[in-house]
Amino acid sequence: MLYTFVSSPIGQLLLAGSDTALKVVGFATGSKARGPSPDWERFDEPFKDAARQIGEYFDGKRRDFDLAIEPEGSQFQTNVLDALRRIPYGETRSYSWVAQDIGQPKAIRAVGAANGRNPLPIVIPCHRVIGQDGDLTGFGGGLAAKRYLLDLERRYSGMFERKA
Repeated sequence: MLYTFVSSPIGQLLLAGSDTALKVVGFATGSKARGPSPDWERFDEPFKDAARQIGEYFDGKRRDFDLAIEPEGSQFQTNVLDALRRIPYGETRSYSWVAQDIGQPKAIRAVGAANGRNPLPIVIPCHRVIGQDGDLTGFGGGLAAKRYLLDLERRYSGMFERKA
């Protein structure tokens, strides 16, 4: 696995994958803090486009990512990740909404677990999922980072609405 680091307003981010696809975005802090494995190789070149797009996102110039990605996970996790990508920029949805969107309305806890295992946060916007009551819930980079991302999107989208 190849990797690099990119600076962001929420801290240094780890980007990892192959020379053709991004597989991991990791946070330096928070419950899902992640660094490179000892057998990974530092190589910046394959991640230049991802780093540029992430920079554009934080500058309010990008709402969606156009990257080759290869998130790993079960079919259920893949379904959840696909649903997350359907949540519009600047909006939030509940775990219940995601469960309904994937056709498994009773799988709310499983959706939460799959959301928490998202290997590509920010690129696949798991930060847009909040509690049914509107409360911010867990985020691998910490709740302050989640609040920052939601505020960033609200600032640049001109709209921020929660839909249950």
